[in-house]
Amino acid sequence: MMTLLMQAVDTTKQLLDSANNAAPATAPAPELHFIDLLFKGGWVMVPLALLAFLGLVIFIERYITIRKSSKDESNLMFQIKQNIHDGRLDSAIALCRNTKSPLARMLEKGLKRIGRPIKDIEGAIENTGKLEVSKLEKNIGILGIIAGIAPMLGFVGTIIGVITIFHDVSIKGAIEIGTISGGLYTKMITSATGLIIGIIAYVLYHILNMMVEKIILRIETDAIEFIDLLEEPGK
Repeated sequence: MMTLLMQAVDTTKQLLDSANNAAPATAPAPELHFIDLLFKGGWVMVPLALLAFLGLVIFIERYITIRKSSKDESNLMFQIKQNIHDGRLDSAIALCRNTKSPLARMLEKGLKRIGRPIKDIEGAIENTGKLEVSKLEKNIGILGIIAGIAPMLGFVGTIIGVITIFHDVSIKGAIEIGTISGGLYTKMITSATGLIIGIIAYVLYHILNMMVEKIILRIETDAIEFIDLLEEPGK
């Protein structure tokens, strides 16, 4: 009995060894890098990369500009009030001229029109304020355009991927993984890339808009305070 059991075990080992030797060696799956994955998206990735680069450049440039314009101006308002109370109008104008900020340029226009009706002063400050806001908002709208265009370009890549799949299938006359994998790469990579770029551009667009709105609120408050100062008795 023991002899038969040992023979069965030996036979089983021989069969397993034969199966292992007969089975083809499985090649290790090639490592797929992120850059290689992006290249599989096809030519649509080129305009998407340009949109991403353009959006990043605009955000950095606008962010730096808006940050410079959002500095605290309380000291400027205090000095202008002191100069106006002391009758030093030329000093107040010179102070605004030497201060590079939207509020300073607005107040300079108002100070130069002191002596005219208050409505004229308010109009000059308001028109200057509109120009300053338009300078701050320059190119921000392009981020909004990128947020809308990038997902649509990704969708174009999706359509191209589907067309590629059907074209390859029609040529080979069979549906195989190797036949459809190239089109699927194009389809999924371009769609994901377009959505990611669009979402990031949308977020950056609203970040800059919120920063500009805070500056607008502050300079409007300071402008009203300046007009109230001019309307005080004796001014």
